[in-house]
Amino acid sequence: MPFTFRKSFRILPGVRLSIGRGSWSVTLGGGHGPRHTISSTGQRTTSVNLPGPFGFHRTTRRRRRTGQ
Repeated sequence: MPFTFRKSFRILPGVRLSIGRGSWSVTLGGGHGPRHTISSTGQRTTSVNLPGPFGFHRTTRRRRRTGQ
């Protein structure tokens, strides 16, 4: 079984810092509105929870520049 580590800290109301073994992320929002997450690996996620079986989730990755 692999070793995993994850810790989450609430910095301010609506702002959360999550630290994992290989990366970290900052989450803005949550509760009853949209949530935006930005990761150190370049992944950005936007999600909204709606009442019932509905919800919205979109993930994008940053393109890495080459040749500079």
